[in-house]
Amino acid sequence: MVTVSVIGCGNMGSALIAGLSRAGGHEIVAADLDTDALAAVEEHCTRTTTDPSEADDSEVVFVAVKPDIVGAVLDDIDVPAESVLVTIAAGVTTDYVAPRTDAQVVRLMPNLAAETGTMAGAVAGDPVPDVVRDLLADLGEYAEIEESLMDTATALNGSGPAFVFYLVAAMRDGAVAEGMDREAAETLAAQTFKGAAETVLRSDRSIEELIDAVCSPNGTTIEGMESLWDSPVEDEVAAAVEAAARRSRELSAEVGDE
Repeated sequence: MVTVSVIGCGNMGSALIAGLSRAGGHEIVAADLDTDALAAVEEHCTRTTTDPSEADDSEVVFVAVKPDIVGAVLDDIDVPAESVLVTIAAGVTTDYVAPRTDAQVVRLMPNLAAETGTMAGAVAGDPVPDVVRDLLADLGEYAEIEESLMDTATALNGSGPAFVFYLVAAMRDGAVAEGMDREAAETLAAQTFKGAAETVLRSDRSIEELIDAVCSPNGTTIEGMESLWDSPVEDEVAAAVEAAARRSRELSAEVGDE
């Protein structure tokens, strides 16, 4: 049984709480000043509190608040040296956090799919403790990366779900324009993304090889792929990732100026 605290029960914090509760085997304490936010996660928790200092003595303490209030939260809590403090905030580096706590510091960029156990998470630590690895495995897939790449991870898997939602909607709308019912088109588009993503994760073949496997000569898929290859969509998606990463670096500079 691992004791876990989540300070900040907004979208990401509540997703972590729901995902860990779903996995089982954890004592979860949730802290937030917003009583409505606490009420929304209460069923998943052992205890809730409006005082962050009452949630700082767990084995693992997640600080899942907006970047501009991380410093204030760290001033209010006293995480023990034997615990792990995991920060979840775009642009907030471990160099900023470490001098403000005695605990071991780990930086995490998860996404909202943690709620369903299908998270893509990027984690940086020196090292990442096994207890954190185990928690992340309960929430989905994760990759250990260098701290210097966290802005990229923020853009890729942190902001990435919104980009994927956009692409799902584009595929849905294309089918609707062809006469398909909107609800049916959305189900098929979303499940297609889900299945394709699982195939990438589970297959030994490269993405390029998987594309070739779907494309029969003179078939329907190759016709659609020719349209994509002739378009700027690849560059535009890359530009979205670059823009999000740039904003993460800007946030880091703003936090560092505090």
